[in-house]
Amino acid sequence: MSRTAASMLREALENVGVKFTFGIPGVHNTEIYDELAKSATITPVLVTHEGGAAFMADAVSRSGTSLGTLVIVPAAGVTHAASGIGEAFLDGIPMLVIAGGIRRDTGRKYQLHDVDQHALLKPITKGTWLVEKHADVIPTIYEAVRVATSGEPGPVFVEIPVNLQLMTGEEGPPVSPQVVATTARCKPEQVAAAVELLRSAKSPAIFVGWGAVDASPEVARLAERLGAPVATTLQGVSAFSANHPLHAGFCLGRAAVPAVEKSFADADCMLAVGTRFGEIATGSYGWTPPANLVHVDINPAVFNANYPARVALEGDAKSVLTQVLQALGDAPVATAAERRARVEATIREQKAVYLEEWLRHDSQGRVNPARFFASLRRQLPDDSTVVLDDGNHTFLAAELMPIHRARGLISPTDFNCMGYCVPATIGAKLARPAMPVIGIVGDGAFRMTAMELATATAQELGLVVFVFNDGELAQIAQAQEIPYNRKTCTVLGPLDVAGVAQATGAKFLRIASDGDIDDVIRDALAAAGHERRPVLVDVLVDYSKRTRFTAGIVKTNLERFDLGTKARLVGRALWRRISG
Repeated sequence: MSRTAASMLREALENVGVKFTFGIPGVHNTEIYDELAKSATITPVLVTHEGGAAFMADAVSRSGTSLGTLVIVPAAGVTHAASGIGEAFLDGIPMLVIAGGIRRDTGRKYQLHDVDQHALLKPITKGTWLVEKHADVIPTIYEAVRVATSGEPGPVFVEIPVNLQLMTGEEGPPVSPQVVATTARCKPEQVAAAVELLRSAKSPAIFVGWGAVDASPEVARLAERLGAPVATTLQGVSAFSANHPLHAGFCLGRAAVPAVEKSFADADCMLAVGTRFGEIATGSYGWTPPANLVHVDINPAVFNANYPARVALEGDAKSVLTQVLQALGDAPVATAAERRARVEATIREQKAVYLEEWLRHDSQGRVNPARFFASLRRQLPDDSTVVLDDGNHTFLAAELMPIHRARGLISPTDFNCMGYCVPATIGAKLARPAMPVIGIVGDGAFRMTAMELATATAQELGLVVFVFNDGELAQIAQAQEIPYNRKTCTVLGPLDVAGVAQATGAKFLRIASDGDIDDVIRDALAAAGHERRPVLVDVLVDYSKRTRFTAGIVKTNLERFDLGTKARLVGRALWRRISG
């Protein structure tokens, strides 16, 4: 049968279960958009900027409901979207990026948008494909999706030249999408060795990242059998429910919350699942795992990259942990029950102490972050999704906002791209329309993609975005304050948040002090539930108290400098404080 490439693309996207595409029509993809309008199962979403489109697609994938997909124009659309594609690449998130391409049948040079898109995207994708004939459209999409979703997931790119979209051509033989199996590739003797280390440990501990997000039940069973505390990476905050008494909290070492620091202090064996031991996860490499490290990951390249593993178990976390549990058997682990009671008591005590420390903090009439998060947690149902951006609020949320559902927190991590939250909140709400979705963003990151609220209004999405407004790029401003005693280019100009709400069709509310917190959060969630438009809440937050994460990484990095550099930095800071 003879069809256009655009028609074949629509069929392929329907067959792989794509529910939304994000992008902007242009002269090189209008045929694709015309085909998408015919689809009974795919909704094309018009965005304000392709960068926002990529963040929306990323959040759809992180929600676990379907594959986040872009349909964008070549060249500028690709470079605009590159930040979101890069975020997905470094965070291990599957994404399908489809762009039109210049005509390949005219022999003409210097066409509109004539750049090598594959060279642009090669460093931040798992693979790129140029479709050269009609018969390759459907097989190429199926192969790209297989690559995006197999092994450690990531983004892939497919270019479909506009001449193939416009003109008809012959289809290839029938093909079907490939089912990606999640398996364990470790050997039984490796599993046995891991179990022996865990069983014989006096103080085992568990550290989980995003790779464990769909293995929460298995992690919980192991933690309970071993009496082991569980800490998480930033991206993996939702990989273990904060409701569980063995949940200690975020990060490792001196950059971790006290419950982690205390319960992990004597760890002699660690089970690390779905983590690469990256810079943020380890508090700038401020803590070293014990020698008996059992490392589970789907990507073998992460093993021994930063820390040597005594036993490395390659494979999907759920599959590998199932094997570990089977090998561990039902026999009691020596002293596990006693250890569990002791660990749970330590975690419970330290969490209460840390929260009380925050609640006692004088916020000078502004909003105390701990009181905000405590109220938000009380009022949000467990099946909600919380979306963060990159900034000081990110680490406040990681430390102070308990997450009770797997995939219940979405945050940019290793690429660490500002501007993520507003569009990602839209993507998360589209993916889970029946559940509450809220975003938390700093006022600096908010400025980057705030106009995507107009997209939320156009889609009639009832979501809430809380803007933590302190007038600074707080995370960097705090990092400048100690060594420089000045804030260069981190103090923001005025922004009328209410004006942004009016311009984009959002409802506006403000939390000016602690006394407003409960009522405004209640009103915002209620409005989002019945008004079918976004709610924008201006939160006049107090950032004067530093997170454990910020304080910890400052100490860790300062200690790494040689004596002369330390003396110069400390001397400069002291002099500026004296001289002003």
